[in-house]
Amino acid sequence: EKAISALNSENLARLFAVNAIGPALVLKHIKRLMPTDRPSVVVALSARVGSITDNALGGWYSYRASKAALNQIIKTASIEFKRSHKHLVCAALHPGTVATSFTQNFPRHKMVPPGQAAENLLTVIDGLTSRDTGCFFDWSGQMVDW
Repeated sequence: EKAISALNSENLARLFAVNAIGPALVLKHIKRLMPTDRPSVVVALSARVGSITDNALGGWYSYRASKAALNQIIKTASIEFKRSHKHLVCAALHPGTVATSFTQNFPRHKMVPPGQAAENLLTVIDGLTSRDTGCFFDWSGQMVDW
């Protein structure tokens, strides 16, 4: 969707279902399963294109909006969870551009294989502390503006 004229309700609804509604429902049910007396981490896979601040190119309306919605859900849940789960981290993560059939036509992006992307994210997760709750990080551990 390079232009708003390309939007259609089915695609918009599908991306919101996958990228925002699904993770929100997981958060709804996971809170009671998370320990309240020790560190724990809940992360969601977001995307830098979901950053409102970082949007300099436009386009990708449905995907951007669904990831921005996810980011708001993560931020809001982190505030609620912090009240009862003092050691919990609830964060959004951007994996970078992962080499898949979908991204093969993105020649300007540095890509990493899926296994490396997963390792990068696990390294970021291992470094998170309760001070990082409610934040958005990229694959290298750098904070991403909302």
